[in-house]
Amino acid sequence: MMTDPIADMLTRIRNGVAARLTKVDMPTSKLKIELARILKEEGYIQNYKDIEDDKHGTLRVFLRRIADGSEVVQGLKRVSRPGCRIYVPKDKIPKVQGGLGINILSTSRGLMTGRQAVREGVGGEILCNVW
Repeated sequence: MMTDPIADMLTRIRNGVAARLTKVDMPTSKLKIELARILKEEGYIQNYKDIEDDKHGTLRVFLRRIADGSEVVQGLKRVSRPGCRIYVPKDKIPKVQGGLGINILSTSRGLMTGRQAVREGVGGEILCNVW
């Protein structure tokens, strides 16, 4: 049994980037699909696909590279963990890498980036940082 599926997803993407893979597969969930949607909207991954099967389902994430062959994702970090949750109000949402990265928050209005949360005036739990 996995205790932190979000950390597992981030680690699979991190390992896929390090191994220069074109895609990584992982067990699917609604939360992981929303995370992949945000990563795609922000341009960190090329695409994602929810593959239905007889068991749990698989989420396939297609990694993205720049024209010169370097990776778009430079780093992924899990912030709030099951053992230590990190919540922030709307006016204390931190910048990632001086504004060059994004943080993904779980808010009362669903998953969104830190910039979207500031714009909508909501705080929440910081799930991860991506740069």
